[in-house]
Amino acid sequence: MNAGLRTPAATYEVTYEELVARALAGELGPDPRTERIAVAFATRQAVRHDGRGSGYRNEVLSLRLGAAVGSCAVEPGELPDGAIDDCVGADVARLLQHPLLPVRVAALDAYLMHLTPHTPEHGARTVRLPAGSSLTKSRARAKTVVELLDLPAGATVLVVGVVNSLLEALRSRGLGYVACDLKGGATEWGEPVATDALAEAESGRCAAVLASGMTLGNGTFEPLRRHARAHGRQLVMFAQTGSAILPRFLGHGVSAVCAEPYPFFWLDGGPGTIHCYGGGVR
Repeated sequence: MNAGLRTPAATYEVTYEELVARALAGELGPDPRTERIAVAFATRQAVRHDGRGSGYRNEVLSLRLGAAVGSCAVEPGELPDGAIDDCVGADVARLLQHPLLPVRVAALDAYLMHLTPHTPEHGARTVRLPAGSSLTKSRARAKTVVELLDLPAGATVLVVGVVNSLLEALRSRGLGYVACDLKGGATEWGEPVATDALAEAESGRCAAVLASGMTLGNGTFEPLRRHARAHGRQLVMFAQTGSAILPRFLGHGVSAVCAEPYPFFWLDGGPGTIHCYGGGVR
């Protein structure tokens, strides 16, 4: 099973729904009915970096299973107060069938992190982030993420989940981009932000897709994965949400993953760690 994270090609197709079903059936590891969540918590932040004209907010649901923490980002204010109470002490099987998609994603992430942590044995390449400000660490992460793309200068990338540091890093490599986010609006540089990622992917004007793990939590990951697989396009994921889930799709539409489990770079000023699968860090 662990070796499967290393395999770039497969004769069958893994889907998110199938992965959940296999987890529920106990086919991936211990019976999820016997695995209980000890701690559930939400992390909220607001940020505006020096020199940037706009800020943003994050909210993340995290569940702890043993030494593992699984996470799923949500739109700020959308997580009901009772969701955390639902999770504490609950078994993983129950949470994999919870009415809220972010709870289901966080539970699957915790379960898979418990089974296959981000180690070389499971195909991960660890990259150290330097200590420093949130902006310093954001830019270091962005450089690593963008290096997972195998594209010539001048190519255009569809970026799903707008992160200004990622857009900066694409510019520095001579890559163009189409910014896309469900919230719409404009980038830091006044560029319009599209809202329909699949429509942009299907337009054919982008050579690759760079997408946030948040697509797992809002239900847009599977259409993007299927499109990438069907058309042979690169799909690189940067994942605070579902960092242990997305490596399971390498060779099944996902070409590379930058996995960033809790605690995230924006929580601490000290050195940090991210983990890369597939692609190639230059």
